[in-house]
Amino acid sequence: MMIAELTRHLLIEGRVQGVYYRASMVEQATRLGVRGWVRNLRDGPVEAVVQGPADAVQAVIDWAQRGPAQARVTRVAVADMAAAEFEAFEGFVQRGTA
Repeated sequence: MMIAELTRHLLIEGRVQGVYYRASMVEQATRLGVRGWVRNLRDGPVEAVVQGPADAVQAVIDWAQRGPAQARVTRVAVADMAAAEFEAFEGFVQRGTA
């Protein structure tokens, strides 16, 4: 039986830059077996794409709403991604600012 995989796009707002948010998300996603990436956006939010089993993806989304201790997350916008919108990721990485 194949486990259903999900891909979600996250836009995380609040005090989320300069507080170890991206590196912490890499640690969480890797621990949960989720693939994808995370990066800062020049206008302040953090953006991420998470891909993996539904329960693991939801666990990363739940974590994203809290973030690391120094973060103050005010909003996490979650959007579904259709297969045509993403690649199949290997591992979870931190990308450069966009």
